[in-house]
Amino acid sequence: MAQLRNPQGGCPWDLEQTHETLLEYLVEETHEFMDAVLSGNDAEMADELGDVLLQVVFHCQLAQETDRFDLQQVARTITEKLIRRHPHVFGDVDAKDAEVVLANWEQIKNEERGFVRSSSLDGVPATLPPIQRAVKLQKRAAKVGFDWPDSAGVFAKLREEIAEIEEAVAEDDAAGAREEVGDLMFTLINLSRKLKVDPTVALADANRKFESRFRSMETMAAEQETSLTEITDDARETLWGRAKSAE
Repeated sequence: MAQLRNPQGGCPWDLEQTHETLLEYLVEETHEFMDAVLSGNDAEMADELGDVLLQVVFHCQLAQETDRFDLQQVARTITEKLIRRHPHVFGDVDAKDAEVVLANWEQIKNEERGFVRSSSLDGVPATLPPIQRAVKLQKRAAKVGFDWPDSAGVFAKLREEIAEIEEAVAEDDAAGAREEVGDLMFTLINLSRKLKVDPTVALADANRKFESRFRSMETMAAEQETSLTEITDDARETLWGRAKSAE
């Protein structure tokens, strides 16, 4: 990476990059690694994880060039952090289960930062993807008791939100419909949390399932020398059923 960033014979593209311009690639490579994990492809996981590592090295090189920090400092910092935040492993603190471990982690994290939260929701990054941020907000609220005792309450809330969407649609209230759809999605994420289902993974699985079935529909239509745009709604439903049964 130092050679790529060398003004004498380095890569013009790499020389133009900054921490800000690289952010999109960090996000992109992270999502590609996630996709490899969800597909269960070890070779792709190794390849994509290397791309994520490249982003770490790249940012460290940029910082090193202006004497701010380097890769060794980053590695040392995370090592020290892991030791501090695992006193039940490297110290004499008892932690009977993962819940206690997480509570200790948050307490130590706050002590390190030297502040007391004015709200239980402080520290949840606004830049997180909406689904992940919703999960974190809900978990924080649940820690102080603002939660349903079980999933039955969430199902009731789902029915309420669906009724409110129907009402907004019936009144031709576009802004209201948008708000209620958001509430419905937030409640669905709450249900996922109560059922211990990762909503991001669940949605990714649903996306892959839909894509697989839709591609099968296109293939079957092509075999009949037609296309999905040229057949009737009933015919499309028939193909969908066949694609679903073929799984």
